[in-house]
Amino acid sequence: MAKKQLTGKVISNKMQKTAVVEVERIKEHPKYRKRYKVHKHYKVHDEKGELKMGDVIIFEECRPISKGKSWKLKRIISSLAEEEFPEIEESKNEEAAEEIKEELKETEGENKEEKKETPETTENS
Repeated sequence: MAKKQLTGKVISNKMQKTAVVEVERIKEHPKYRKRYKVHKHYKVHDEKGELKMGDVIIFEECRPISKGKSWKLKRIISSLAEEEFPEIEESKNEEAAEEIKEELKETEGENKEEKKETPETTENS
């Protein structure tokens, strides 16, 4: 018999080698036919400790590892860290990441200076 596989989002990784994953599915009311979301939490075994909150993963059924954990990580589909800072993740270099952060700070500083100059010009006119 084939092992069941589910896809879900990591909502907690505070335990050692374990992550709590939320699986969302859409259910339909039998009488009124309204669709609604149902959520279920699973404890997934993460041997390497590589999961982060927000990751979308595929996990599969396995033998019971503990009282509440009988699922193991198969693979990570998408990582939240890559979505938040794609230019930092692409570089994979600390120096390049620092340069990008400095450039962002400089552009923010220039924007603030431009805002300061516009009120002064209106006062002199």
